Amino acid sequence: MALSIDVKDELSRVEVSKTTVRAAELATILRFSGGLHMISGRIAVESELDTAILARRVRKDLAELYGVRSAVSVVAASGVRRNSHYLVRVLDGGETLARQTGLLDARRRPIRGLPNRLTTGSKEEIAAVWRGAFLSSGSLTDPGRSAALEITCPGNEAAMALVGSAGRLGIPAKAREVRGVHRVVIRDGDAISAMLVRMGAQETVATWEAMRQRREVRATANRLVNFDDANLRRSAQAAVAACSRVSRAMEILGPDIPEHLRYAGELRLNFRDSSLDELGHHAEPPMTKDAVAGRIRRLLAMADKKAADLGIPGTDADLPDDLETLD
Repeated sequence: MALSIDVKDELSRVEVSKTTVRAAELATILRFSGGLHMISGRIAVESELDTAILARRVRKDLAELYGVRSAVSVVAASGVRRNSHYLVRVLDGGETLARQTGLLDARRRPIRGLPNRLTTGSKEEIAAVWRGAFLSSGSLTDPGRSAALEITCPGNEAAMALVGSAGRLGIPAKAREVRGVHRVVIRDGDAISAMLVRMGAQETVATWEAMRQRREVRATANRLVNFDDANLRRSAQAAVAACSRVSRAMEILGPDIPEHLRYAGELRLNFRDSSLDELGHHAEPPMTKDAVAGRIRRLLAMADKKAADLGIPGTDADLPDDLETLD
């Protein structure tokens, strides 16, 4: 929640000089944060906003771009709303404003998505559309497994228009519906950063990226620890299995064991926690890892063959079910 507030605060202060870009942002804010209402037989445009600074920005743009006067009132926090909201309303000239901003078409019908001129404009204008949508109903969660930049949309058509606009910026976004509420979501970390930069939240994206890097370093460290633990468990299991099989092989073969195989078997039993490479260093004269492994494999194969001929259990007879066997 804190990140969302920081982003909106920064975006509310973005300076825009181009009239078309300001108009794109304002039209999107009006589309995503409010609606049209009939008051005393006249069409009024209303916009419910999170902060006082955003309300001032909207009122300034309404006056400078369209020459209309607006009123603002505070909606006190209640129910699920923990903070006060600011309701900006245009009554005089509301219908004309609605036509100019794309809320109404030429036949006085409400436009369900976004005006075509907004979604096919320049990249600056499309970035302004996303900025306006985020200021109206956006949220940004902390980086991690559930990281997301999300916009709550007034309908499916608006959501699809927003997805298409993101595509024109080269940023992947998806629309989804949950319990009748339409949302547009960006989940990829790099895509979230790219969209924040496009919208103009340069300071927030630096903070978000720093948090993301710390999370990734911590996650990588945890994965390495778990990987090492798993390897140690597998190595310990393999050593126990090998010792059990070698001991059983020496029982089966008895005095018939060739001396060089007996020596390898005794190395395995005398240095139970050592790796094959370490066993080779313990040998006199030293042997390679492959030489030790080869001798132990031949010892086990010889014992298993004799056990099969005699009809007795082989070298894996004493292994618990959860231990790996040495092939």
